[in-house]
Amino acid sequence: MTNSRWRVWRSTTLFTSTLGVVLLIAGCGTGGTGAADGPPKVLTTFTVIADMAQRVAGDRLVVESITKPGSEIHEYEPTPDDLIRAQDADLVLDNGLGLERWFERFVDRTGARTATLSDGVAPIPIAVGNYQGQPNPHAWMSPQAGEIYVRNIATALSDLDPPNAGVYRANADAYAAELRGVGEQLRRELAALPADQRALVTCEGAFSYLARDAGLAEGYLWPVNADAEGTPQQIAATVGFVRERGVPAVFCESTVNDGAQRQVARETGVRMGPQLYVDSLSQADGPVPTYLDLLTHDARAIVTGLTGRSPA
Repeated sequence: MTNSRWRVWRSTTLFTSTLGVVLLIAGCGTGGTGAADGPPKVLTTFTVIADMAQRVAGDRLVVESITKPGSEIHEYEPTPDDLIRAQDADLVLDNGLGLERWFERFVDRTGARTATLSDGVAPIPIAVGNYQGQPNPHAWMSPQAGEIYVRNIATALSDLDPPNAGVYRANADAYAAELRGVGEQLRRELAALPADQRALVTCEGAFSYLARDAGLAEGYLWPVNADAEGTPQQIAATVGFVRERGVPAVFCESTVNDGAQRQVARETGVRMGPQLYVDSLSQADGPVPTYLDLLTHDARAIVTGLTGRSPA
């Protein structure tokens, strides 16, 4: 059995067993969604969109993320506690674009409202590998697309809690303005890169939207972390990309092993750039506790890695 087929079989088996346990537990309860007292509960699939939703919700709603800071989102395996929490949610927010395949199998059983935050984003197709032609799911890495997420969050929260709709829309307007500011800063810093350094090479192909906005060529070891194996073929192809374009540095993300990318750096003699963040925020005392911090950190890290100097 191939690695990919093993992953699918194992994930399906674990899901079936876990779901059976949860349905038994849920059947013993009262059913329904939300707590009897207190504000409505919003559940998100990962930490980045939880932070976005909290900014829009303010103190009017409880927002929680299924995954914890530092978790790898693509092959996350839900626990019975995750599923029980989903049963209690009033609203579930997901990214969409095929990111949370693990969640799609049971979200319809929760009874909660759902909203997909990437609705309205023009998808960029994955160029290579087993997922070729499918949409790249990492649209939140573009501040421009992030504004669409924020508008979708405001709509979903307003539909859930109409009396506070004006608060959510005002919060969304202020947050969107901050995102525009970060996007402008990102473009200014990346615009300073010389033409022969305008290429971004990462472990996962998670920067298609950012690269498009900033006018960067994109190279990577694997298209999505579900296939994060660092095979000899992936390494050889990335080495060729780096050498052909004269790329001065390569990067890797916080949620995966960077061993394969370090091999690329050794074979090509280029720098290993600062760690990037994509699928998860850090803890509150870490480098990227918020979505805005994540975007700003990555822009500065890319400039530092490619130019060898800190941005102004």
